[in-house]
Amino acid sequence: MVCAGPLAAQDVLVLGEIHDNPAHHVTQGEMVQSFEPEAVVFEMLTSAQASQVTPSVRGEMQALADAVNWSESGWPSFDMYYPIFEAAPGAQIYGAQVPRDVARAAFEKGVAESFSGDAVRFGLSKPLADAEQEKREAMQMASHCDALPQHLVPNMVAIQRLRDAELARVTIQAVQDTGGPVAVITGNGHARRDWGMPVYLNRAAPDLTSRVIGQAEDGSELRGVFDEVISAPPVERPDPCAAFQ
Repeated sequence: MVCAGPLAAQDVLVLGEIHDNPAHHVTQGEMVQSFEPEAVVFEMLTSAQASQVTPSVRGEMQALADAVNWSESGWPSFDMYYPIFEAAPGAQIYGAQVPRDVARAAFEKGVAESFSGDAVRFGLSKPLADAEQEKREAMQMASHCDALPQHLVPNMVAIQRLRDAELARVTIQAVQDTGGPVAVITGNGHARRDWGMPVYLNRAAPDLTSRVIGQAEDGSELRGVFDEVISAPPVERPDPCAAFQ
């Protein structure tokens, strides 16, 4: 169920981000603190990593980073994410990242067979509509600098669907375990209400209310549908396609 009222009225608060923008994480921390969730779901952590977030390490940034092996994760610097943990010191931490071996296996077996939940309940057993599939394939190709072999592109879209469904599954589990509310920390692409995690959340648990907030840079328009979009100053980045030129 969609609800765009006050933050505290939601069962689930989905907070999008551009991963390497520090201002986005500051906003997430402030919103998490205001929301006072019983659980926080991180796209950036697997369930195994989340299980290492214990009281003995949670109060010190480097100890927590070491416990979850953040330096080997490929995500931006942990000092951007740690304030989100600090913002909800009593919240249970959940990880919704699809492990790399599972994602690799999904290329062969398919996402419905690789999903850890009920693929039918979450809608993974059905293909996307042709128009959406075509748009998503074009976005995948563009985001990879038009350098992907064409035969891999449909699988890349399928893996995104698997990640969205896993975020939704873990969020539902967090609500069931803790009673909610639950905050979700994820990229804007997974947060978008029209294609991302909220689609699978609403399909599998339509009684849950949610608020979805995306974060842009310099007032630019975000692809997709959000209940609210917040903008921050941009981050300077090298051209990601320079290596292919």
